[in-house]
Amino acid sequence: MFHYTVKTNQSIDEACETLEKQLKEEHFGVLWNFDLKNTLNNKGLEFDRDFRILEVCNPKEAQRVLNQNVMVGYFLPCKMVVYEDDGVTKIGMPKPTSLVTMVDDAQITDMAEDIEKRLIACMDKSSV
Repeated sequence: MFHYTVKTNQSIDEACETLEKQLKEEHFGVLWNFDLKNTLNNKGLEFDRDFRILEVCNPKEAQRVLNQNVMVGYFLPCKMVVYEDDGVTKIGMPKPTSLVTMVDDAQITDMAEDIEKRLIACMDKSSV
């Protein structure tokens, strides 16, 4: 699977707030919390599903991976989503290890594994 997704009993807003708190503990910040539903609705397009896209970054990790391989910048910042699916709030992300297979760099893969574990831990703590 290219993604990791968990379910939570929290509302979209609560899940975003909890996730942001967990990310801060791992030194990741949310650069942008994009409300897709409101944006599309405000442009006159019908979209009824609550769907947030969070752009997440740890500056030290970004510097580290970019110094190793600038092509990783194509995948930055990390994306996480919080959305409603059949009445259930879900939190998900594309796995960094899946994305970096495209650059074929063993050191980047090792870095991605570490980052992925930390992001998954944040998601797991947020899904409780």
